[in-house]
Amino acid sequence: MELLFADASVFKKLVDGIATLVSEAEFLVDEKGLSLKATDPSQISLVDFTLPKKAFKKFEISGNSKIGVDLNYLNQVMSRAKASDSLKLSASKDSSSLSVVFQGSAQRSFSIPLIDISQADLPVPKIDFDAIVRLKAGVLQDSFKDAALVSSHVLLAVENDSLKVKATSSKGNLENVYASKGESIISLKAQQEASAMFPLEYLSGMVKAASSDTEITLNLKSSAPAELSYSVGEGTLRYFLAPRIESE
Repeated sequence: MELLFADASVFKKLVDGIATLVSEAEFLVDEKGLSLKATDPSQISLVDFTLPKKAFKKFEISGNSKIGVDLNYLNQVMSRAKASDSLKLSASKDSSSLSVVFQGSAQRSFSIPLIDISQADLPVPKIDFDAIVRLKAGVLQDSFKDAALVSSHVLLAVENDSLKVKATSSKGNLENVYASKGESIISLKAQQEASAMFPLEYLSGMVKAASSDTEITLNLKSSAPAELSYSVGEGTLRYFLAPRIESE
């Protein structure tokens, strides 16, 4: 296997978007490209990552293969990528390690041990969402920073043709309202009102790899997992997050 990616900094963002939730996982390399599906250790979130074959400058494989890695360590290695670097990924002949080579003003090579993760194929949740909101990532990133001043959980709601971000604790209350006809929302479609509460740490991690002007699609249904997705270059990050169930 030998994969050549022209812009290492884009791949760095994608790995960062996975590693923020998942510590160990398997990449699948096949004729479609590079992909990964994994849950976080608590199994309340799922990340579904795809990077198509056409995104690579060179894509040579001999059959399908699975590459199990410590994502935290891979993320640390990818953090060493410079803006002008290209990236080459290749597996050793005995499939015991992954070679990560940055090529720019100098060639820098890392060897990462591969780990055996016998992971079953994870089904992606099928949910009939009540509301679909398309918006700039900066809206959520700012709102989550606001909410972090108040609580460790945040309520996402679509009400009265607006997206609302709310947080409540003994410290006080936060409510950010983004009208569908305002500058912050690209589009908002709702069959009915929807709201659910989520752990803020996970949501903040999910928008970490996005630039402030990245277009995000947020799908909501009351008391059901939320779906959040966006593209980084030609790669796609899609997340599902289970809601916090309020006890009576």
